[in-house]
Amino acid sequence: MKRRSLFAAGAAALAAPLAGPALAQSPSQRVLKFIPQADLAALDPIWTTAYVTRNHGYMVFDTLFGLDADLRPVPQMAEGAVSEADGKVWTIRLRDGLRFHDGSPVLARDCVASLQRWGKRDAFGAALFAATDELAAVDDRTLRFRLKTPFPLLPYALGKAPSLMPAIMPERLAKTDAFTQVTEMVGSGPFRFKADERVPGARVVYEKFSDYRPREDGKPGWTGGPKVVHFDRVEWNVVPDASTAAGALRSGEADWWEYPLHDLLPMLKRGREVKVEVTDPTGMIPTMRFNTTTTPFDNVAIRRALLGAVVQKDFMEAQVGALPEMYRTGVGVFCPGTPMASEAGMEVLNGPRDLAAVKRAIEAAGYKGEKVVLLAGTDVPNVKNACDVAADMMQKAGLAVDYQALDWGTVIQRRANRESTDKGGWSAYCSSWGGLDHLDPAGHLLLRGNASFFGWPKSDRLEELRGQWFAAPDLAAQQKVAAEIQRQAFVDVPYLPFGQYIQPTAFRANLTGVLPGFATFWNVKRG
Repeated sequence: MKRRSLFAAGAAALAAPLAGPALAQSPSQRVLKFIPQADLAALDPIWTTAYVTRNHGYMVFDTLFGLDADLRPVPQMAEGAVSEADGKVWTIRLRDGLRFHDGSPVLARDCVASLQRWGKRDAFGAALFAATDELAAVDDRTLRFRLKTPFPLLPYALGKAPSLMPAIMPERLAKTDAFTQVTEMVGSGPFRFKADERVPGARVVYEKFSDYRPREDGKPGWTGGPKVVHFDRVEWNVVPDASTAAGALRSGEADWWEYPLHDLLPMLKRGREVKVEVTDPTGMIPTMRFNTTTTPFDNVAIRRALLGAVVQKDFMEAQVGALPEMYRTGVGVFCPGTPMASEAGMEVLNGPRDLAAVKRAIEAAGYKGEKVVLLAGTDVPNVKNACDVAADMMQKAGLAVDYQALDWGTVIQRRANRESTDKGGWSAYCSSWGGLDHLDPAGHLLLRGNASFFGWPKSDRLEELRGQWFAAPDLAAQQKVAAEIQRQAFVDVPYLPFGQYIQPTAFRANLTGVLPGFATFWNVKRG
């Protein structure tokens, strides 16, 4: 299936100004105007894995550790950390002078409460706390982990950039139940969230936090190093129409477009006023997540049969067109080109495709024509593209697809519904994950077998293998376990991987200092 054009207007629209007041004013040198991938529907970066919320989270909140340009953990809010007792005790000292946006000091007990809340939701955090006997505040600037067993990945866990971020917030907010959203945005990050200027579906505003103290050492990386802010204000303006977004960027009414459509890249590259860059080489991995608690995908044989229907090339061309240099097929459960990726069990995705055989296997598994409710986030192009191809694939395999076109914000809210499909529940949804989220078993939420993430699959074997990966003594041992995890994933089939594509970002040529990774707003300045 080829990609449908998303042009909503003729070529003349590419140079036309945006309608409405949000982007009609002349851009100030001290204001950065940004077009995000989607609306900011949820504010709490512990509650949702949505990347738009993760990006928002890193503006408002800070973390004890960050990742440098080589994806290595470095102290961020932490002044430093000491490991003792053969790795069973970690003591972390906070930098002096850290303050929250409400003026209160950042204390060790705020960090303890924040990490405990995060550990109830995040896969990597859960592994860390499973190895923890006690996490306590020793004094106002010192917190200490006492571990049951050594956990050498502790700094990486506390500085992980993929969702869910280990955001530090005041204790009074961090005491909120981990499965209930925090809506008051008080962090210690480099920007304040302007709740009074938020317009759902249209606009989000941030102001520079004047009391933020960047690190004085190190170099800016992904989320580590000095976070020096050069703009007084950052405005996110939601522009669903790609042609309008491209026109705004070319005319200077917008400074930065997070996810430009691949169709428009040649046009954007032609002019000297816009730069198109790949800041995240791990790319994006579209997936379809099954709800394993409702029919028909509570039947693992049906899920397993659908593996034979996946043609990753179809999904990739739906995203980027016929540009093979912009995508990879033959993608398993780990990000291709990274240490845990392997060919283990890949014959189920790489072998000959036979839809008639898939249809027979689904019928033999006991499928009785039950409705398959596919939640399709149609306002996010990369999600809609995957949903369109997935719906076509499932229909050809004989499934009765109920394609429910929704905005992405509604999808991330509704996927929490555990009811049957006739009571507002769902059968499947598509989303795209950054390759960094699928780097290894530590933070790969779709590989959890403990019913902890939307879709709620159960697999004792996947959980057992994950534990073995954490206990592996070296890289070779980790790779061996990761290969077994991939094989097991093709037995349990908690989700379908659809390939990997490269997603460039585009910004005005007079912007400098755009960092590697996802969209962050420190270090960026206007030349």
